[in-house]
Amino acid sequence: MIKIREGDTVIYPSIDKILNIIDSKYELVHIISQRSKQMAESGHYQMPEYKYVSKKNLGRALEEIEQNLIIVKKD
Repeated sequence: MIKIREGDTVIYPSIDKILNIIDSKYELVHIISQRSKQMAESGHYQMPEYKYVSKKNLGRALEEIEQNLIIVKKD
């Protein structure tokens, strides 16, 4: 996360970039919440922990989507 001024933060990676990969905000929320829970329960990450910008699992799930480590299958 990037600080703009005291108390303000910007989510990394940008939600706008990720919405080019996943069509719906609702689907995105569902996917990152599931992945975040998986990380918390199993401790398994797709990348080495030092490569993540985010310290929290929600941000890390977003990073995995941006890096195409999570593939969303369309029906």
